Amino acid sequence: MAEARQSVQALASSPGAAIIPPEFVRPAHERPGATTFRGDAPAPEIPVIDMSLSWPAAGARMAEAARDWGIFQVVNHGIPASAVAELQRVGREFFSLPQEHKSRYAMDPASGKTQGYGSMSLQQKDNHDKKKTPTTWVDFFFHNVSPPAMVDHRLWPGSGSDNGYKEANEEYARHVQRLTRELFGQLSAGLGLEESAMWEALGGEDVVLLQKINFYPPCPQPELTLGVAPHTDMSALTVLVPNDVPGLQVFKDGRWHDVRYVPGALIIHIGDQIEILSNGRYKAVLHRTTVSKDKTRMSWPVFVEPPAEHAVGPHPQFVTDENPAKYKAKKFRDYKHCKINKLPQ
Repeated sequence: MAEARQSVQALASSPGAAIIPPEFVRPAHERPGATTFRGDAPAPEIPVIDMSLSWPAAGARMAEAARDWGIFQVVNHGIPASAVAELQRVGREFFSLPQEHKSRYAMDPASGKTQGYGSMSLQQKDNHDKKKTPTTWVDFFFHNVSPPAMVDHRLWPGSGSDNGYKEANEEYARHVQRLTRELFGQLSAGLGLEESAMWEALGGEDVVLLQKINFYPPCPQPELTLGVAPHTDMSALTVLVPNDVPGLQVFKDGRWHDVRYVPGALIIHIGDQIEILSNGRYKAVLHRTTVSKDKTRMSWPVFVEPPAEHAVGPHPQFVTDENPAKYKAKKFRDYKHCKINKLPQ
């Protein structure tokens, strides 16, 4: 079976787990305690945008945040609190299942099963990279939720104590589809494009939504490790539901800053594909995740991606003799392969 070794969740709950294994320890210059902003003055906060405001009030703030931060939070976004709560409920229930039950849904890239349940500790071992790069303190579960042709319900929990998983994820995905199109419209307008420009340039009705659950169990030495290492998302956008345990950090002005938890808000990351499309006018946010000593942190990101065969490059309106293309047009499948394998883009 693919999930034959210990997950981070199982490791955290094992008797006498007072120190973390050495493969989780980050170099001193990457440890969160030494690199997080702790100045005398208040740290700058990422923008919180009220989507009930009309253009240009909301859209202009989104565009400014996408340029300056690459990330913002949205409130009054139109996704019912009940849909978010149900998404969180079924996710928590999945991770409360016995390890052998979760293992039924284990991903197995070697056999082509790239969706499902997994752990960064296992993935790192499978990549034979343990000594080169410290692993991270997180387990996860992910699968496509749109378009229908890319959804395989056999990979989703479907009975017993996880009953309701399918219904909760499908309802939430419908709301995210609507929100995504609205966000694309506002961000397009902020670049001086037609509101439909970004939606069409990134795949239109074939845009892929990939739902993920991140599970960060309590860590006995959180000052030494990370939940997710610094990265930008390969997606166009990421729409993230957090829980109330802090942990997300963004890099700005040479420092790491905590993202404040705002009840009811969704966190929107600008991803690589929008940076490419805007020829660098919007910035993909460099971010990472810390972990807690006493509490479980969870998050529910939806990665909004172009179809695999869809090519994304700088929009012609942003390419001139004075401002040449900063990025090559590339099929998303090829872009993803290069980034995962750390190959030149």
